[in-house]
Amino acid sequence: MIRFENVSVTYDSAAEPTVRGVELAIPEGELVLLIGPSGVGKSTLLGTVSGLVPHFTGGTLRGRVTVDGRDTRTHKPRELADLVGTVGQDPLAHFVTDTVEDELAYGMESLGLAPAVMRRRVEETLDLLGLAELRDRPIATLSGGQQQRVAIGSVLTPHPKVLVLDEPTSALDPAAAEEVLSVLQRLVHDLGTTVLMAEHRLERVIQYADQVILLPAPGEPPVLGTPADIMTISPVQPPVVALGHLAGWTPLPLSVRDARRRAGTLREQLASHTPHPSQGDPTTPNQPQADPTTPSHPTQTAPTTNSQPPQAGPTDQPQSPTASTTHGETRTSRLTGTGGAGGKHSPAGGRVHPHRPAAAKRTLATLLRRPPKTPRTPAAEADPVATTTALGVRRGRVEALRNADLTVAPGETIALMGRNGAGKSTLLATLVGMIEPTAGAVTVGGRTPHRTPPRELIREVGLVPQEPRDLLYANTVAAECATADEDAGATPGSCRALVSELLPGVRDDTHPRDLSEGQRLALALAIVLTGRPPLLLLDEPTRGLDYAAKARLVAVLRTLAAEGHAIVLATHDVELAAELAHRVVILAGGEVVADGPTAEVVVSSPAFAPQVAKILAPQHWLTVPQVREALS
Repeated sequence: MIRFENVSVTYDSAAEPTVRGVELAIPEGELVLLIGPSGVGKSTLLGTVSGLVPHFTGGTLRGRVTVDGRDTRTHKPRELADLVGTVGQDPLAHFVTDTVEDELAYGMESLGLAPAVMRRRVEETLDLLGLAELRDRPIATLSGGQQQRVAIGSVLTPHPKVLVLDEPTSALDPAAAEEVLSVLQRLVHDLGTTVLMAEHRLERVIQYADQVILLPAPGEPPVLGTPADIMTISPVQPPVVALGHLAGWTPLPLSVRDARRRAGTLREQLASHTPHPSQGDPTTPNQPQADPTTPSHPTQTAPTTNSQPPQAGPTDQPQSPTASTTHGETRTSRLTGTGGAGGKHSPAGGRVHPHRPAAAKRTLATLLRRPPKTPRTPAAEADPVATTTALGVRRGRVEALRNADLTVAPGETIALMGRNGAGKSTLLATLVGMIEPTAGAVTVGGRTPHRTPPRELIREVGLVPQEPRDLLYANTVAAECATADEDAGATPGSCRALVSELLPGVRDDTHPRDLSEGQRLALALAIVLTGRPPLLLLDEPTRGLDYAAKARLVAVLRTLAAEGHAIVLATHDVELAAELAHRVVILAGGEVVADGPTAEVVVSSPAFAPQVAKILAPQHWLTVPQVREALS
C-alpha cells in the first residue's frame, strides 16, 4: 500500500538530510508504528506519505513515495485526499469549520459524497469517539483532548484507505486513548485500512502494532521489524519493556497482561522491600531547608485535608488572550503564559548574543540554584504558594469549575489528572490570571492573579501552555533566549543554558517553527524557567517528548521542587505522575474523586495507574527505577 524507494528529505536551511535512505514497504491492512527519539524526522517521514512534504513544507524530496500506486511527488495533498487521511501534532491547524458536526462532515463534502451517506457516517463517528454530547459545540471552546478526538474523527468519516497519524493520543486521557486505539484496530482488522502512526507514548500503543519502524537518529536509515524484535534494540522503550529487560524476561512483554503472567517471582523478590520515594514516587515533598545529614525515611501521608477538595467540571480549553497593549507587556506576559499565539515579537539585534563563552560553562544545577532577587524568610517559605477557595468558573453554558478548594505548598509537586474536559486547564489558567473567576477567590503569592499586572505576576507564577508556540515570537532560538533573559532580569545566557540541558544540539540560529513539537515545548519551558517563579504551572508538559527528553524534564522539575518551587501540572501521562508527583488530584464530572499521595491514588485506579503498578499490584511499586533500586 505504501512504498518508500531510497527516500531522503533535505530542508532548504539544513546542511544534512532530515531522513535519508528510507527503503520500506508497508502492506495493506496493517497498523505500523513509527518510533524514535524527538527530532529524528518522524513527522517528516509521515509528511511524505500525505504529500505535505515537500508540497507544503518545502525542501527537496529525493527518491519515490507511492501510496496505492500514486506518486506523492506528482500528486499534491488535495489529489490524495480521497486516499490518505492525515492528523498532525497540532489539531488546531487541522480545523476548517467552527463546530464539531460541521468539521466531521467537511471532508466528505469536499469529496462530493451523498448527504444521506454523510449523515450516517457523522453519527457513527460521534458514537465511536464519544463526541455525541459535543456535536453542536464550537471547536474553539473544546479542551485540547476533545479537539484531538474531533481531528481524528474528521479524517475517519471519508473512509480513506490510509491513515497517517502524528501523536494521535498525546492529548487524550487514558480512557479516550483506549477508545481511539480500539477504533483504529477495528478499521485495520475489519476494513483493511492501513495505519501509519508516530507515537512517543509506547506504553499505550506498542501492543497494537503489527510492525514497528525505528528511526534511531537523524539521517540514519530506518529499521523495520516486529514489535518484539525492535524493542530489543530500541533506545525508546515503554516501562513494561524496561521492566522485562530488568527482570531478564524472554521474549520481552509488550502488554501489562503478558508481564503480569511472568511477574510472580519478581513480586516475591520485592515483597520484603518498600518503595523508596527518591526513585519514582516521592510521597512527601522535598523540603528546601532539610538538613542533609538527617536520613530521609518514606512515610505514609494521609490525603490532603482541605475543608472541601478541589473540584472541576466539564471545561473548555482556555483561549489565549490577546497580546498586552504595550510591547514590553507582551514580552513579559509570555513568561506567565498569557501571551497570544498571534503576537509578534522580534528583539532588537543588539540584544541577541548567540555565542556566550561564559554561558556555556553554566550548568543546569548552578543556574537553578541562583538565589532569588528577593530572599524569602523561613516563615514565608511555610506559607502556601497558591490557594483557591470555593473557586467557580463559568464559560458560556459550561460550568468549568465549581466550589474548588486547593492549597499548594512550597516544594510540592501536584499532578492534576482526569478525563478530557474535566477542568484541569481552566484551573491552571485561573491560577495564572488568564481567567477571572465567577465565584470564590484565588491567590498566588498573596496576590489576586487576574488583578495583578503581568510584570508583577511574572515574579510569582509561570505557565507552560499546551501549545508552546503561544510563547514563541522571535525568529531564532538565540533571540528567544536573549529576550527571556531580559524579561526575567536574569544573567545573560541563563535561558540558553537551560535550552542546552533540555535540547542538546539545537543551534542558536534555528527558527522555533522548525523544531519538533517536543523541542518547541522544551524551548517554551526554558523560557518560563528563566524567571524562576515560585509557582510553575505546566499543561500537558510531555506532549511530543520521548522517554529521554521526559527524563531530562523530570530531573529539572525535581531540582526546582528541591529548591522550594511549587509545581502543578495537568497531565494525562500516568507515567510522569508516578515518576514526579507528590500528590495526585483526579477531577471528574465537576468533582474531585481522589486527592492524596501518588502511590495511594494511582495504584487503586485502573485508568490512572502506571504500567509497573498494574504489573506488580497489589504492591505499591510505580516505576522501573524503584524496582531496580530494590533489586540492587
